[in-house]
Amino acid sequence: MSLLTHIHGAVVKARGNVHDVTHKTKAFAEDKRVQTQYVDLAIKFIGASGLPKMDVVGSADPYFIANIDDRIKFVSTVQVNTLKPVWNEMWYIKNVPSHADLTVMVMDKDAGPTDDCIGRFSISVSAGAKEAEIEGSILKRTKGTFWLNIDVNSPSRPDAPPYIFDGPVRFTRHYSPTVGLLTNLNDERLYSTWKMYLKGVPLFFGDTVQGWNKDYKAAHIQAAHRMLYARTTRNGFGIITQPADVLEILHGGGKAQPQGSRSTSEHRVKPAVYTYVVTTDDQTFRFSETGAAFFVDFASKHALHANCREEVYYSGEFHPRPEGGWANFNDGIDDATVRWELVIDNNSGTYSPDKAMLPKLKEMLEYNFPGFAIYALDREDPQLVESREACRAYALKYRGIKQEELQPHAGAGEETLSHQALVNGMARMDTMGSECGL
Repeated sequence: MSLLTHIHGAVVKARGNVHDVTHKTKAFAEDKRVQTQYVDLAIKFIGASGLPKMDVVGSADPYFIANIDDRIKFVSTVQVNTLKPVWNEMWYIKNVPSHADLTVMVMDKDAGPTDDCIGRFSISVSAGAKEAEIEGSILKRTKGTFWLNIDVNSPSRPDAPPYIFDGPVRFTRHYSPTVGLLTNLNDERLYSTWKMYLKGVPLFFGDTVQGWNKDYKAAHIQAAHRMLYARTTRNGFGIITQPADVLEILHGGGKAQPQGSRSTSEHRVKPAVYTYVVTTDDQTFRFSETGAAFFVDFASKHALHANCREEVYYSGEFHPRPEGGWANFNDGIDDATVRWELVIDNNSGTYSPDKAMLPKLKEMLEYNFPGFAIYALDREDPQLVESREACRAYALKYRGIKQEELQPHAGAGEETLSHQALVNGMARMDTMGSECGL
């Protein structure tokens, strides 16, 4: 037998072994999924009592972070100045292994860069009312009692991936006083960012993600991101259950007014363009007004919202419009009598989202915002350009918006967020759970 024949035989045999191992591995994975019992969960986080006093002045500002098997996470609202918080917040998850573990960290919101860990506990996801002792990280002492209830049901989508978030669609509005000090524009809304937890994102996007195509200074952007999305007791919270809830978020908010006065436009839908990303890490819809002054000096607004992640599910811009468009609207028409629409696109130079995924984006938003008309258009579509410019023209002509507010703008002597993040180097805030071991 020649040497070449011997080598060829060895290669063929090796390939056969690799194919056999691959086949057996795939079969084992499929068999394991069949053997694993999956369930749908409805978890109600009721409240806690007996929490320790954490602040020198006051008591504590508790919230909690729940996660299942380190695969899916839930962050609660902050309950201000109490040692016996009541949350009554729901969390729905599809296709969870019946043997999964639920871990809850109870935190105290601080004004500084990190939050204090009160304690934690872990329990199974079996059905029923639960009473758990919160165990402190030091000396493992009991730090209070936590109550919750878990309902377990047969999977409604057994073909779907595991650990699918199924609502409710919650949102937080983040306002950073630090950012507000950086500009002369006296408008809290322009300093606000929104984070909305969307249902079933992998059901529509699967494994398809959009990768960025530029090299950014990650540390710089991440420092600014932490400023914009900082959790404070000033954060707003809400749940989306109907189209009116979406409109409430899109209300103008108005310029900051003296005590007792009220802006004429604060309860009107604001003609504004928003920058957004749909993230892969926590499947949230993050956005702010495109003209926000804190975007000045940033190479990528989308990377800023995405915390410099190299991949997102999707990104672009969106704007609201009345049926028929802003060109056919006037302020004499009551917003409540109008059928409102959301026009969303893939206008993101950072991630350059594939326009072929626009129908999936539309389906996903319709799933999360039933009853709200969604139009997903390519960034080069003339209909998109016409609709977006009509929105901005209405803001300029009828709502007192200045031209410089339509795009990021810094006035004379104003310090930009980019400069602040670069110079001060912001202390990292993602270490808040280290004392709890997560």
